[in-house]
Amino acid sequence: MIVELVLATRNRHKGEELMALLGDLGIRIRTLADFPEAPEVEEDGLTCEANAIKKATEISRATGLTAVADDTGLEVDALGGRPGVYAARYAGEEATYEDNCNKLIRELSGVPRELRTARFITVAAIAVPGEPVQVARGVLEGCITESPVGAGGFGYDPVFYVPELHATLAEISADRKNRISHRAKAFLQAKELLRARQSKNIVGA
Repeated sequence: MIVELVLATRNRHKGEELMALLGDLGIRIRTLADFPEAPEVEEDGLTCEANAIKKATEISRATGLTAVADDTGLEVDALGGRPGVYAARYAGEEATYEDNCNKLIRELSGVPRELRTARFITVAAIAVPGEPVQVARGVLEGCITESPVGAGGFGYDPVFYVPELHATLAEISADRKNRISHRAKAFLQAKELLRARQSKNIVGA
């Protein structure tokens, strides 16, 4: 039975989101801050799924615990699907959130609103020592704004407009974002996979 798991991320903002999304599982949730000796996992996969699986597997192996990892890509139709899996380092390996947003806005300069469609795709992976990795996915459709709007969120949130909300992800509360976002959708599925595993273990006990 899983009594604790580790979130395979060193991103503080993402860690806070995931803590909120998984906090009601009744499982002790730890982060990589608790494991300073854990390796830095190179995200060299060609897909978000490959990166998520690699991170979860390596951190599970290093800590001996169930590990949950995710990777998110941003597909912009007018850019042929870029930045895709390279969203976090779109403007360079040391790029800030602002750098990435600014590069995206520059590359879409002159593109009309109706052609600025985009989607976030999150893949979450659950690695339990000695067992096959399980995967969950979430997608959020939207479009890219011509300039950043809103002071909340992180990453591309200020430039990702969700038509149904009439707002960017940076304009809504964290609670609301955690109900509708791509990451929320993926981790809702991941949470159900973890609950199913817990129930199976209890029944088999």
